[in-house]
Amino acid sequence: MKKANFTISFDSTSDLKVVVDSIIPEIKHKIPKTNVNISTSGKKLFLEVVSEDISSLRASINSYLRWIQTALNVKKTL
Repeated sequence: MKKANFTISFDSTSDLKVVVDSIIPEIKHKIPKTNVNISTSGKKLFLEVVSEDISSLRASINSYLRWIQTALNVKKTL
């Protein structure tokens, strides 16, 4: 198993809430060969990605980081 952990700090708890609310459906949908867990503390998001192989891990990380960035961009636009 391959594993990656990320800690992402946000400027505000509202930014964090927007991101969490937007990626929860993706976590429930499940990416094949990958398990994802998130937790929060204060203004921090903890993202853990565990996968069977390195290529699935890379693809999952790219997807989640892109979804996080997209959620923040949409929030700033609105």
